[in-house]
Amino acid sequence: MARRAVLGSLGVAWALPNTLLGLVAGGAGLAFGARARLDRRTCALVFHRWPWGPGGAMTLGNVILHTGETLEVSCATYAHRAGLCEDPIIVLGDHERAHVYQYMALGPLFLPLYLACGGISVRNRFERAADRYARTGRGWWPWPG
Repeated sequence: MARRAVLGSLGVAWALPNTLLGLVAGGAGLAFGARARLDRRTCALVFHRWPWGPGGAMTLGNVILHTGETLEVSCATYAHRAGLCEDPIIVLGDHERAHVYQYMALGPLFLPLYLACGGISVRNRFERAADRYARTGRGWWPWPG
C-alpha cells in the first residue's frame, strides 16, 4: 500500500507541468460557470460545466475539463464512432481516468507524444488505450507490453 502511495505521489509530481495548464484553463472556466470537484476515483480535479469546446472531456495532467455535469455518462469508443467496429458503450470517466494514468506515467512527454500519435483521432494509440481501459478496466498503457 505504501509503495502504491509513493508511486502515485511521484506520478502526480511528474504530471505537474500539464496539471498546471489544466488548472489555468479550469480556473478560467470558473468565471463562466464551471464547477470544480476533486474526484478520487479518477485521481483528478474535475471542472464540470467547462464552457468551451465541442462537448465531452479533455484531460491535462491530473485535471479533467468536462462540459457536462458528471463523468458517469455513457459514450461510444473512438473506433465505434468511426464505424470501424461495434464496441460496447463505455463510461466517459473511465476513459478519462486512463488519460490521467498516461499523464502520470509520461509527465511532460505526454502532450508531444500524444500529438505525434495523431491528436484527437481513432488512429491515436493513446485514445485506443483509453477506450480499451474503459471497456475492460485494464490496458491504459498505449504501447504493447
